[in-house]
Amino acid sequence: MTRVNKTDHAVPRRSMRRLREKENRCNTILKAAETLFARKGYHQTSIEEIADLAEVSTGSVYFYFKNKEELLIKLMQEIGHDLRKSMGEEFQKTEFSFDGFRMISFAFLGDFCLRYPEKIAIFFRESVGQSVEVEEQRKQVFVKLTLDIKDAIIKISERQGKHFVTNLSPELIAVCIVGIYERIACYYLLWQDRSADVMQMAQESASFMLGGLNNLFIEDAPH
Repeated sequence: MTRVNKTDHAVPRRSMRRLREKENRCNTILKAAETLFARKGYHQTSIEEIADLAEVSTGSVYFYFKNKEELLIKLMQEIGHDLRKSMGEEFQKTEFSFDGFRMISFAFLGDFCLRYPEKIAIFFRESVGQSVEVEEQRKQVFVKLTLDIKDAIIKISERQGKHFVTNLSPELIAVCIVGIYERIACYYLLWQDRSADVMQMAQESASFMLGGLNNLFIEDAPH
């Protein structure tokens, strides 16, 4: 019978613990950057302030991220992923029905924006007008969001046996929807404090989108 050495699993366990510690430290730094970028602004925040809030050394910040810009890009990636996931889950709940547009409006404005104001500030305000790399990341997120909504629109129309006036229609309405969400978030939540009106905004913006969508379907020919 082979005798098991008690130290056989010690190294892997230590490695896993170190990995978790590194991930936790990285996430702590990201959260500190998110808080400060949203509160003070990207340009007004220093690496030293991020390190102080994260309770790590400045060297630790540079160990995980080569500069402040890389922190912003990583935050953009995570925010974009969370936003797409939230909206996608709402479409799934409605089994890709037209009510999904109403639900994603509530999910974005009534849930995501209110729960994560710092993420919204970074996504729609602090990422604007930055470097080519940051702008490319911003573009990628918006393109993916638009494609998600376009695909959902196509699925809905196919399930209901409806046809658009042109092949451009699903993409056009998707671009408009993403643009509407951006403007509402900026105008009512970043430029003004109108969070109390968010649910009404969600309801009315969804009705507006559905009205535009329905006008792009070909009417059934009379029998």
